[in-house]
Amino acid sequence: MTADGTAGDAPAEPHHEGLGSRLNWLRAGVLGANDGVVSTAGLVLGVAGATDDATALLTAGLAGLLAGSLSMAAGEYVSVSTQRDSERAALALEQEELTRTPEAELEELAGLYRDKGLSPALALEVATQLTAHDALGAHAETELGIDPDELTNPWQAAWASFLSFTVGALLPLLAMVLPPAWIRLYVTVGAVLAALALCGWVSARLGRAPVPAAVLRNVAGGAVAMGVTYLAGALLGAAGG
Repeated sequence: MTADGTAGDAPAEPHHEGLGSRLNWLRAGVLGANDGVVSTAGLVLGVAGATDDATALLTAGLAGLLAGSLSMAAGEYVSVSTQRDSERAALALEQEELTRTPEAELEELAGLYRDKGLSPALALEVATQLTAHDALGAHAETELGIDPDELTNPWQAAWASFLSFTVGALLPLLAMVLPPAWIRLYVTVGAVLAALALCGWVSARLGRAPVPAAVLRNVAGGAVAMGVTYLAGALLGAAGG
C-alpha cells in the first residue's frame, strides 16, 4: 500500500484463462523429458558396461527411445482420456440434477458457500446470481472442482509426453555415441546429471515447491539408476565374456 492509499507495485498473479491447461501441458512435458533422460541413460550405460561397440550402443539407445516415447504417449493418452470421461460423466450427472431438482441444487450450492464462511443470506444471494449466470459452471467448480471449459485434453498430454521424452532421451544417446570411447562415459554422466538438475528445478518452479530438495531428489535418483544399470551391464558382460 502506498502513502496515498493505493495499491503498490505487487507482482501480478496469473489469472488469465487457460493457465491450468498450460501448466498441465508443461508438467507432462517436464515429466516426459525427465523419464526420457533417466530411462535412456540407464539403458545406454547398461549396454556400455557390457560393450564399447558404438553400433550396439546406438541401436539400444534408439530402440529405448522409440519404445519409451510411444509407451509414454499411449499411457498418457489412456490415463487422461479416462480422467476426461470421468469429468464428462460427473458434469452430465450434475446437469441432470439441475434439470430435475433446481431448488434442491440451489440450496446445496448455497450450503457450500455457507461452509466457506459466507453468511446464510449472502450465500443464498451468491448462489442465486451464479446459478442465473451459469448454473452448471457454478456447481461444477464448487462441488466437483471442474471447469467445464477446460477439461483435460488427452491428445495434448500424449503429444507433450511423446515429444518431451524424445528430447530427453536424445541427450544421453548422443552423449554416449558421439564422443570418443575413452570419454563417452564421463560426458554422458555429466550431461545426464545436469539435465536432471534442470528438470528438477523446472518441476519445482512449476509446482512452487522447494527447489533444492527437488533438484537433489532428481539428481540422486538418476545417479543411482545409472550406477546400478552400468554395474549390471558390466557384470553381464564379464559373465558373457
